[in-house]
Amino acid sequence: MAIEIFMPALSPTMEEGTLATWLVKEGDSVTSGDVIAEIETDKATMEVESIDDGVMAKILVEAGTDNVPVGQIIAILAEEGEDIADIEAPSNDTPAPSPQPATKPEDTAAPDPAPAPTTSAAKEPATSTPTDSRVKASPLAKRIAANEGLDIASIAGTGPHGRIVKRDVEAALENGTAPAPSTATDGPQASAPAAQQAPSASVYPPHENIPFREERLSNMRKTIAKRLTESKTTVPHFYLTVECEIDKLLAQRKELNDKLADSGVKISVNDFIIRASALALKKVPAANVQFAGDKMYWYERADISMAVAIEGGLVTPVIRGADQMGLADIASTAKDLALKARDGKLIPEDYAGGTFSISNLGMFGIKEFSAVINPPQGAILAIGAGEQRPVVKDGALAVATVMSCTMSCDHRAVDGAVGAEFLKAFKGFIQDPITMLL
Repeated sequence: MAIEIFMPALSPTMEEGTLATWLVKEGDSVTSGDVIAEIETDKATMEVESIDDGVMAKILVEAGTDNVPVGQIIAILAEEGEDIADIEAPSNDTPAPSPQPATKPEDTAAPDPAPAPTTSAAKEPATSTPTDSRVKASPLAKRIAANEGLDIASIAGTGPHGRIVKRDVEAALENGTAPAPSTATDGPQASAPAAQQAPSASVYPPHENIPFREERLSNMRKTIAKRLTESKTTVPHFYLTVECEIDKLLAQRKELNDKLADSGVKISVNDFIIRASALALKKVPAANVQFAGDKMYWYERADISMAVAIEGGLVTPVIRGADQMGLADIASTAKDLALKARDGKLIPEDYAGGTFSISNLGMFGIKEFSAVINPPQGAILAIGAGEQRPVVKDGALAVATVMSCTMSCDHRAVDGAVGAEFLKAFKGFIQDPITMLL
């Protein structure tokens, strides 16, 4: 019996992904454990292994297809003795047996005539609804056609078994295919998904005299846009800033690195910051929390997410149990995670979770900034550059290396006094690093 291969969920939050590459073709023999495809998620490109032996009978989703929902059938594997010519591709109307929805809400919103005003213009096109639902087309192709006002049934498909894919809709747009008749029913429903997307060049075209290029958003950039828009619109942020003198820290860092010269480990200022943040969370557990609707999560371990800039965006790998690690262990772990992030080799276990985030732009010379909270976490600490500034000590003017640190707090979970208490503990560890050993 033929074996259906579904789009896998490669992380707890993954809803869709890009089928980047097929590493096998139709007719190839496949053994359990063989890597058959590469899937691009919002964090990294990951390999997909076959869990059965057989022959690749049908590839239903072509390489390079974006926004493939988790649970959608992407290929069919023939078992030993089966004739691949006898295997038929499943109907696009049949949902995949997965807890995740196989189609996106946008695909079903437009054909629904129920909310339409009772006018003759609204009733007339209702007969075309069943036709659209039977058209073999990818969810992405349907969504693009709906947003651009194209009749999906009028487009010729070039995908497997005549399936309409993204490139067919784009070709129709370039060739000037007439858009589907607009109706009172289609208007408000079709515009709802488009209103949630960032303005594109087709909506706000650049000035004709300014050279530009258009680039489709990667899965990573889409996720960043979605999560941070959600954060700034639904999470009540407030900000607290302290200035930390780090001359003692810099001196002790140099001394420690001299002692570690033969080990290959090099401790950075950021490693001290991670350690100090973790210890401050242990000292002020009310800051190590997350808001969850009608309840709060209080975490007994400090898992620190550190923002790492990579090509196309940023990721936040997690240093788990940072409060229980020494500086050398933190340095090694942080370095390994940063390398994996920049090479696109993070696995879900590397970035899932985290109870508190740190974003450090000091190495870019940024003096001070406010970071956006990484939901569902309750706070994030933004670190500026350490620089020499005039300070007053014992009534006299002096010079010290000062670093500005701004904490963004979710006011639903962290009150102002709790945030201030955390920063007081953090500043104490940073300004007198030897206390991190106590």
